[in-house]
Amino acid sequence: MATEYETAQATGEEEQFGPLLLEKLTSEGISATDLKKLEAAGFHTVEAVAFTPKKTLLQVKGISEAKADKILAAASKLVPMGFTTATEFHKQRQELIHISTGATELDNLLGGGIETGSITELFGEFRTGKTQLCHTLAVTCQLPLASGGGEGKCLYIDTEGTFRPERLMEIAERFGLNGESVLDNVAYARAFNVDHQMTLLVQASALMADSRYALLVIDSLTALYRTDYSGRGELAARQMHLGRYLRMLLRLADEFGVAVVCTNQVVAQVDGGAMFVSDPKKPVGGHVLAHASTTRLSLRKGRGDQRICRVYDSPNLPETEAVFALAAGGIVDATDA
Repeated sequence: MATEYETAQATGEEEQFGPLLLEKLTSEGISATDLKKLEAAGFHTVEAVAFTPKKTLLQVKGISEAKADKILAAASKLVPMGFTTATEFHKQRQELIHISTGATELDNLLGGGIETGSITELFGEFRTGKTQLCHTLAVTCQLPLASGGGEGKCLYIDTEGTFRPERLMEIAERFGLNGESVLDNVAYARAFNVDHQMTLLVQASALMADSRYALLVIDSLTALYRTDYSGRGELAARQMHLGRYLRMLLRLADEFGVAVVCTNQVVAQVDGGAMFVSDPKKPVGGHVLAHASTTRLSLRKGRGDQRICRVYDSPNLPETEAVFALAAGGIVDATDA
């Protein structure tokens, strides 16, 4: 018996391999006026509508309960959201693109590189190579698939003011790419507060609907949350906002198949239990961020330019370590430094 996914593939056209643009809903009887209302609210693909709860659609101005039911029913016809066999899902997993980090040992640790369609979190104290890894990925994601790239552009959201285009030029030279072309393929935005950070994701969705993007970088995810919310009194509000933000990130990863890479800061444990653990530093964001991230990588300093990456949490990778180094050409193997 054919699964829903197989049926959709058999009857689908070329667009079935990417997100379906919102205009496809007109074939299911949704008016152009309602589509404009959805676009104004930040919905640019059929998948975005299908993955959205009904109560969220009801918040869109001009969308009644009857219209919301009709829109969701139309979206569910175009997007396969039912059961499939584990065999079929395994085939899909084998076709996943991995983006090279620039270091062979680190790529081997990650099963080929940074996985697309999921959230990868990099955490560690300052000067552990988080931002340098993000800069390297912004270049390698533009490489051909055969060279460990994603053949796509990069979206870079900077919350700490540490993005440096000149670093991209240096890394591009290492990989034999044209520096100006690399910069043209990176969409950059500086976020100034948590609400602005959320708004940028809506804009990112619109950009991804228009062009092929392979990577979304947020450096750093939690910096603005630590300053815009202070004290235990605002902790619940902070975690709720962070949870909504992470849900949007996961939706973009599902919807467009991009690799989402976010850096995270650490905080020192000052309670009585700190003396019983080897490393008293822990990532910011609590359980909300811990559950949302697919893969969590812990970075720490080594000797000289060497850095150590450890798989802190992953559904399929063992908790092992890899050593890499920081160089003018970005992330390299420790032996090449």
